[in-house]
Amino acid sequence: MKKYFVEALGTFALTFAVYVSIANELSWTPVIAMLTLGLFVYSIGHVSGCHINPAVTLGLLSIGKVSVQDAVAYIVAQCAGAAVALLVATSIFALPSLDLTVNGDLSIGLAEAIGMMLFTFGIASVVYGKANENMSGIVVGGSLLLGIMVATVASNGVLNPAVAFGIGSFNLMYVLGPILGSVIGMQLYRALCVDVKHG
Repeated sequence: MKKYFVEALGTFALTFAVYVSIANELSWTPVIAMLTLGLFVYSIGHVSGCHINPAVTLGLLSIGKVSVQDAVAYIVAQCAGAAVALLVATSIFALPSLDLTVNGDLSIGLAEAIGMMLFTFGIASVVYGKANENMSGIVVGGSLLLGIMVATVASNGVLNPAVAFGIGSFNLMYVLGPILGSVIGMQLYRALCVDVKHG
């Protein structure tokens, strides 16, 4: 049960940090997301793998790095963590509801998919042990920052369906885009950079 709890905790922290940053109109929200994710890679990575993102979990499922049972439980935990973050932000701390522009344009889904592909390509290098373990938080956090910056060409650069829900930037494109991009990024890394027989 620990791995499910830390997935909820990590997603709560990421969602809450991003929410507070946006509510305070900070311009460096992507850096806050990067630092939060990097911290949790180092602190809970050995427990759950530190997915804290339903799309990442599904990408890892596509390459056989997580079981179906764990994937389902992780996604439930991640969504619960994001929901609690939203509740804490708005009910306990009385932060304003975020007024984020959200629409269902295909360009948003495409931007989220491309950003997520870059993000998970970096994650896969850690998962397959190709990146130095001591650098895992930096690689994963840096990949997130790159993915966010690329995705902002057309979207809010969320790259995480659970966080998108928690910060009010949520529709079908913010779900399907990251999932598609995650699967492509993971599969692309495996195809290009991993000897499947020994990977």
